[in-house]
Amino acid sequence: MLLFYVRHGDPIYSPDGLTEQGKAQAEALKYRFKKYGLDEIYSSTSNRAYLTAKPTADYLGKDVTMLEWCHEGLCWKELTVEKDGERHWLFHNAEWVKKMNEEIIKNGGERWYDAPDFKDHSFKNCIMRIERETDEFLASFGYVHNRQGKFYSAAKRNEKRVALFAHQGFGLAFLSAVLDVPYPVMCTRFDLGHSSVTTIDFTEEGEFIIPKVLQLANDSHLYKENLPTKYNNRIEF
Repeated sequence: MLLFYVRHGDPIYSPDGLTEQGKAQAEALKYRFKKYGLDEIYSSTSNRAYLTAKPTADYLGKDVTMLEWCHEGLCWKELTVEKDGERHWLFHNAEWVKKMNEEIIKNGGERWYDAPDFKDHSFKNCIMRIERETDEFLASFGYVHNRQGKFYSAAKRNEKRVALFAHQGFGLAFLSAVLDVPYPVMCTRFDLGHSSVTTIDFTEEGEFIIPKVLQLANDSHLYKENLPTKYNNRIEF
């Protein structure tokens, strides 16, 4: 199986939607996925994620299955901290990034949420929920996750191409759960641009499967359609 994780296009957060640039990014994605096709398309229940998925689904003649557990609002309640009267993602707050990196140094980030600075927050509940729901999602395709051993076994053969359209904040936790990469490592060292595509290969090799990232936050569809390629409207490269 190939799993494509797609962040929504350039957003309007209130009301929930896409800018004109975000709509153009969503249109570019449909041409990207047209070349090889998709078997199933999933989306967060947020409007910005659905609007990013819809052009691809319409172009390929597929339905979009909505997944409430992927909605970023759930993570926003539990993986954010307050500073100067405003809430920020953990990975956007320098103080908490430093704390997470200290946990990486101490124990590689394993069970980081039980450390003294973290245990009185809701981080653990959120991470464990996403891990559980991610495992259930992948099990529906026949991939059974052994979290202790950090590998998957295949209950049935699967050669599907599956896309999930969702978010940045949720996505970093989701990819952490899929790949067995500790969240402090994932969220402080990797990121997802608008409409970017992360491709994960679940090819069976022997008795177990370790999913491999073939592309992380790829935006080649933007280059193909001559659209702006600034990372989150900030950095041009």
